[in-house]
Amino acid sequence: MAAWRAFLMAHARIARALEAELQAEQGMSLADYEVLLQLARADERRMRMSEIADRMILSRSGATRVVDRLERSELVRRISCESDRRGAWAQLTDAGYRRLRGASPTHLRGVARHFWDKIPADELDRLRESLESVAEECPRD
Repeated sequence: MAAWRAFLMAHARIARALEAELQAEQGMSLADYEVLLQLARADERRMRMSEIADRMILSRSGATRVVDRLERSELVRRISCESDRRGAWAQLTDAGYRRLRGASPTHLRGVARHFWDKIPADELDRLRESLESVAEECPRD
């Protein structure tokens, strides 16, 4: 239980610190940044709304709210899904990609300061492997 509580505490504190830094320096939430990042990495820079929710560990309504906010700022656009009229894609715009690139130094500096720099380099690979194993074993919904 001690390892579990330490994991939860570390995650909560790091997420709060990254959120505060992105808000202060970029006027952007951590959720906004993460959605833009996921879209930038996706094929054709687009993803189904359900996939965003799964990758972001958000509810579908939470993912919709983040995408709505990004769409109002013209950083993301919605595209109807041709194979499923009820479904929609979120696609990163060029402005969204530029916004992500502008915010990335703030985020990466924070991740280094609050995470990478706190863990000895020889332990990072083992930690990654352990967390990936846990994530793979958990049901997705």
